[in-house]
Amino acid sequence: MDTPLSTIAVVGLGTMGAGIAEVLARAGREVVGIDVSEAAARRAADALAASTARSVARERLTEEERREVLARFRTFTDLRAASDADLVIEVVPETYEIKQEVFRALDAVVRPDTILATGTNALSVTRLAAESARPERVLGLHFFNPAPAMKLVEVVSSVLTSPAAVATVTELAHALGKEPVAVGDRPGFVADGLLFGYLNQAAAMYEAKYASREDVDAAMRLGCGLPMGPLALLDLIGVDTARTVLDAMYAESRDKLHAPAPILRQLADAGLTGRKSGRGFYTYEAPGSPVVVRDALTPQEEGAGTAPAREVRSVGVAGSGTMASGIAEVFAKAGYEVVLAARSQEKAEAAKGRIAGSLTRSVAKGRLSAQDAEAVLARISPAGSLEAFAEVDLAVEAVAEDLAVKQELFAALDKVCRAGAVLATTTSSLPVVACARATSRPQDVIGMHFFNPAPAMKLVEVVRTVLTADDTHATVRAVTARIRKHPVDCGDRAGFIVNALLFPYLNNAIKMVEQHYATLDDIDAAMKLGGGYPMGPFELLDVVGLDVSLAIEQVLHREFRDPGLAPAPLLEHLVAAGCLGRKTGRGFREHARR
Repeated sequence: MDTPLSTIAVVGLGTMGAGIAEVLARAGREVVGIDVSEAAARRAADALAASTARSVARERLTEEERREVLARFRTFTDLRAASDADLVIEVVPETYEIKQEVFRALDAVVRPDTILATGTNALSVTRLAAESARPERVLGLHFFNPAPAMKLVEVVSSVLTSPAAVATVTELAHALGKEPVAVGDRPGFVADGLLFGYLNQAAAMYEAKYASREDVDAAMRLGCGLPMGPLALLDLIGVDTARTVLDAMYAESRDKLHAPAPILRQLADAGLTGRKSGRGFYTYEAPGSPVVVRDALTPQEEGAGTAPAREVRSVGVAGSGTMASGIAEVFAKAGYEVVLAARSQEKAEAAKGRIAGSLTRSVAKGRLSAQDAEAVLARISPAGSLEAFAEVDLAVEAVAEDLAVKQELFAALDKVCRAGAVLATTTSSLPVVACARATSRPQDVIGMHFFNPAPAMKLVEVVRTVLTADDTHATVRAVTARIRKHPVDCGDRAGFIVNALLFPYLNNAIKMVEQHYATLDDIDAAMKLGGGYPMGPFELLDVVGLDVSLAIEQVLHREFRDPGLAPAPLLEHLVAAGCLGRKTGRGFREHARR
């Protein structure tokens, strides 16, 4: 089929429809914008005028080019305006009834060779195609918001779709400067199928009062490098929209992960739909404003966190690996005297040598002066025994992620460290209280989960147990601020915040590959281009290590007893085969050995 798709109709001129119309008009297509609301049509035209004016001001368009773009976009309130279109893209509300009504009306209007595309992100394309008189010409064309900026377009074919129609629309996506990913017809496709489960979990985590909304969002931004926290993103998408999408996905998949968290219904029913209403998970300056304003605090919240912190002048770090070295470097840079203890003096010296190498690289890059690097190194004292921790004010363990090993170390710290010293574990998944119970002073024990590499990553998850004293918590919060990290509070349950939200998402990505739904490359591209993630899930799994990822998945599955959290068999098989990711040269992909 040689249809050039020169004239394209967009039905539904809300935020997404207007964005798609802008992309098409800027790319030289004649665009017929259709909406039952004259006001929506005017807003879409005004949005294009404002956007192109900004482009002229930034010298990305000439005034003549701007006039040509505006001339290519015409708006109407009647579907008959689509009669000469080569392609029609519907972006109407996410319900079968409305979309099917639009498709039936279009069947009576458009040419026999016109391609009909649905912009759905959760409904069945096959079901919509079956209602059409021309099912072979119906497919999904899922843009991401904001359409002008986001590169990903999911091209969704059903069992009824003609390959020629898919090829033509894929060619169009390339011509628009987008990255098309071909996917099959299943709830959420690739990007939203992974994204909305994660957002739903975050909402449930906040609803359970496990962590504050600010801490949930900060944890995912700083711990994973995401452009926006999940609750802020739900407000941007629209709480009502998210609930509708999840409802549609759950109806198709029956996966508990997609069963909407009750708080989404409560907020939506109350009209608290996010930015567009001025209030959702957060409160905004005005409807449509991105500016968050502070909520009124309860008397209990006003008085929270008033316990005095203990004085911390010296810090002990137990361990000799990469994480221990990084944490010791962080404390020494902040001015603390640091004792770095390992199982032998040689291992401790080697760990200090690793820090010296890191500081040398920082000096070479101009991030640190040679004099400051020498001062940092001078504050670190290597030791071959925990006995050197006798006078430290804070002891931080960073040894192997093995509960028996950590409990043995905490029992030793209990005997060595002075009364009143805070004892912290850097575990990422094990129960902090189990470490605390290995001591005679569980009130002094807390989790202090750094992220790798510790000198670069800003996040620290501060994990209280039911036995942790208020002043222990206050001390670690104060210390975390002094070392220029961002503390987030959470309770002592598997995965804390970041891993509890991150690893089910990674596990679901593996299941997509197991089911031959999409390729590794397409899934990685979808999450980077459609979700703004710094790395795709398979890139990240290979970096983290498949053995580490499997261990965390197993801990989450044991704790929450949710069948959906069971590790994907493919992950188990790769680990059993010794394919652990970059560190072994092979994981989900082949890597050059270091």
